[in-house]
Amino acid sequence: MDMHPDDRRHLALFDLDGTLLPLDTNQAFGRFLAHLGWVDAEAWQARNAAFLEDHHLGRLDLHRFIDFSTAAWRDRAAHEQLEVRAAFVADVIVPAIPDAARRLVAQHQAAGDLVALVTGTNEFLAAPIAEAFGIDHVLAVQLERADAGRITGRILGIPSFHAGKVDRVHAWLAAQDLRLDDFASVSFYGDSVNDLPLLEAVSRPVAVSPSAALRQVADTRGWAIIESLSA
Repeated sequence: MDMHPDDRRHLALFDLDGTLLPLDTNQAFGRFLAHLGWVDAEAWQARNAAFLEDHHLGRLDLHRFIDFSTAAWRDRAAHEQLEVRAAFVADVIVPAIPDAARRLVAQHQAAGDLVALVTGTNEFLAAPIAEAFGIDHVLAVQLERADAGRITGRILGIPSFHAGKVDRVHAWLAAQDLRLDDFASVSFYGDSVNDLPLLEAVSRPVAVSPSAALRQVADTRGWAIIESLSA
């Protein structure tokens, strides 16, 4: 027997940087590595600034960025990578998580919603951050691995970035024999124009601390706006 629409489960999808977190994870990790001496701070910051500007303008070449952003650590021993990541999450990320962001995620979970993180951040960094939020499902940029797990600096499969977020969500749901239409409502919380494809694909788009460009779209279309989760 078919369920009444009101009886169906709800789906809540969250972007990470600028949405649940008031920072850019890759930028913060680069600064952390610079503090450790793994990268030259000035040279790294100069290159990262150019990528960050492209991201804000919606023209980021993600493949080039992944190669750049993983270069400082991907050839280190696995135990070093994990130790540094754990320290970064504990010392930088966890203290930066806003209480309001934790509450929003927890509200969806308490309501029985299916919750997932859908982020353009790479899986190496996104996975432990999702764990810090208590989010079980992570759709992040997958990193190609070779030679017994060595990260190559290339992307594996479709990256969860821009329109790729929609593709990855569809694929993730299909693996569970689900579709977006199976849910009573689908919410997606995003902060930038890079999130537009997925915001347009859901029934309840929410702009969080939106960029000027996203705010204009949200205002025009009457989307919900959360001014900040950092309060």
